[in-house]
Amino acid sequence: MKKAYIVGTCDTKFDELDFVRQIIRQSGVETVLVDVGTKPHDRKVDVSAREVASFHPSKPGFLDSVSERGEAVGAMGEALAAFLPGRGDLGGVIGLGGSGGTSIVTSGMRMLPLGTPKIMVSTMASGNVAPYVGPNDISMMYSVTDVSGINRVSRVVLANAANALAGMIRGTVPPGDDRPLLGMTMFGVTTPCVDMVRHSLEKEFDCLVFHATGTGGQSFEKLVDSGMMKCLLDITTTEICDHLMGGVLSSGEGRMDAFIRNPIPYVGSVGALDMVNFGPMDTVPEKYRNRKLYVHNPQVTLMRTTPEENARMGEWIGSKLNKFPGPVRFLLPLKGVSMIDAPGQAFHWPEADEALFAALERTVVQTEDHRLVKLPMNINDPGFAAALVENFRELHP
Repeated sequence: MKKAYIVGTCDTKFDELDFVRQIIRQSGVETVLVDVGTKPHDRKVDVSAREVASFHPSKPGFLDSVSERGEAVGAMGEALAAFLPGRGDLGGVIGLGGSGGTSIVTSGMRMLPLGTPKIMVSTMASGNVAPYVGPNDISMMYSVTDVSGINRVSRVVLANAANALAGMIRGTVPPGDDRPLLGMTMFGVTTPCVDMVRHSLEKEFDCLVFHATGTGGQSFEKLVDSGMMKCLLDITTTEICDHLMGGVLSSGEGRMDAFIRNPIPYVGSVGALDMVNFGPMDTVPEKYRNRKLYVHNPQVTLMRTTPEENARMGEWIGSKLNKFPGPVRFLLPLKGVSMIDAPGQAFHWPEADEALFAALERTVVQTEDHRLVKLPMNINDPGFAAALVENFRELHP
C-alpha cells in the first residue's frame, strides 16, 4: 500500500499534524510527515523543509535568503509543487493550515494527477476556494476553529479528515466502462452542435462534456495532462474571449497549452468566440457600456466581440496551433460561431467573423498534418457536427 503524505508548517502546526499522523497510522496506512515551514525548529519530521526547498526550480536555497513571509510562502509552494509529483510511494496527501499553509499545500496538490486523494483542512475552506482548488479534485474541509491545538472541535475535524484520507488510500475504485475517454467543450450557444457530436460517438467513447466557464476549460486540459484523456473535440474555445477582453469566464493564458505539451490529435473550432461574459448588466466595465450587449439571463451579460478583437483572437489561437506537435484539424463555421451569431440573431456580424477567420488563415502554418477546414455553415448546423465527427475519425482511425 502506498503512503499518506501529511504536509504542513511544522514550526507552527506540528502537534496537529502529528495527531493526524497517529490516526492514519492506526488505520494501517504508513505515513510521511513533510515540513513546509519557513522557520527552524527541533521537531522530528520525515522530510525537512530544507529538502522540500531544494526542489525549487530556480531558488533551491531560498530559506537562507528570503526574509519577507509572503515571498517565502510563494517560494515554498513552488518547491512543493516540484517535490510531490516525483514521490513514487505517494498514495494520498493531507494538509492542515491557515491561509499561508493552504496556499503552500494546495500548490503541491494541484500538480498531482486526478484521482490521487487530496484533503486540505483549512481555515479558508468556507469561502471562495477556487484559487486553491482550480480544476483539481482537492477536497477542502473547513477547520471550524483555527488549526491551533487539539481541542473538542479540532479533535473531531482532524480525526474525520485523517480517517477519510486513510479510507481513500485503502479503498478500491470499482471497475467501470472501459471505453476511451472523449472530452468535448460546450457552451449554451453551442449545445446543439456538441449534442449531435456526442450522440454520434457515445457508443464508442465515454463522452465527457466540459462547460466552457473558465474552470471547465482548465479541467478539460487537466485530464489531457494527466494522460487520462487522449481523444478530444475542443469545439467551444470561448474562454479565450474572456481571457483577452477581461471577461469573467477566462481559463487564463494557458488555455490550449496542454496540446502543446501532449502530442495527441487535436480537433477544434471557434465555438462562441462572438461573446465575452460579464455578470449582471451593472457589472459590465464602463469602457464596454456602449458596446452591443445581450442579457443572457439576470446574472449573465454577453458582449459581442468586434472585428478587431476577433482578429486578435485569431492570431492568438493560430500561434498556439502552430506549436501543437500532434495532428490538427481546426474547423471554421463560415456562417456563424454560435446560436446567436446567425441571420436575424442578436450577435450576427459577418464582418467580425470574417476578421477571425482571416487572422487564422494568415497565422496558421498549414501542412498535411495541420489544417484549417472551412465550411459554409453555422456551428450548430447538422452538417458542421458531421464534419467534426468525420475529421475526428480521420485522426482516430
